[in-house]
Amino acid sequence: MVSLDESVIARLKKGKNHFEVFVEPEGAFALKRGEKVNIEDIIAVESIFYDASQGDHVAESDLVATFDTSNVIEVAEQILVHGDLQLTKEQRKHILEEKTRKVITFIAQNAMNPQTKAPHPPARIQKAMEEAKVHIDPLKGVDEQVKIVMKAIRPIIPIRFEEVDVAVKVPGEYAAKAYGEIANFATLVKNEWLNDGSWVAVIKMPAGMQTDFYGLVNHLTKGDAETKLL
Repeated sequence: MVSLDESVIARLKKGKNHFEVFVEPEGAFALKRGEKVNIEDIIAVESIFYDASQGDHVAESDLVATFDTSNVIEVAEQILVHGDLQLTKEQRKHILEEKTRKVITFIAQNAMNPQTKAPHPPARIQKAMEEAKVHIDPLKGVDEQVKIVMKAIRPIIPIRFEEVDVAVKVPGEYAAKAYGEIANFATLVKNEWLNDGSWVAVIKMPAGMQTDFYGLVNHLTKGDAETKLL
């Protein structure tokens, strides 16, 4: 059950009455975007109200008369899908900041500067978003908003989604451990064990993951590995 302190009110007007329910905001947004959400997981109080802030409960007979059911979960879903979310200023700010962070992180991990073939740092992407005056919509999913943001910032910075191939050669003393870590990090296109015990491979990954990959390789091999962007 969701904490009441972290919940918001979802409200639906039917006829002359407002019907309200306390819900967790992120899950409620996900449901309104069409994602599959277990309603029971996002309800803070398993009850429907005329006025949630005053604790004015709706009687079962009134639920049946209005929604053709007295099942609170079913009614709550109708309120969420067809109604509005009542967010405080701080709640809206928090949700927008979190959604913006997710969009920037996704772009930074998957896109690159096609001129240099290097990833764009998150700060550069955020600055381009600010210059483009692109706004994040808390009701839209990350995938949908990434497309909107990419279209907006392309005139400002050279950027596109692309995968890159990186060749790596790991000395024999680190090869066994490095193999598993690197194979889990990205896609092995080619790999071969050499007679001296060293391991060579070609790794395919989203362009924005290069910095993380080089950091992983250096950590695993104490800086003794060789890498090359193909």
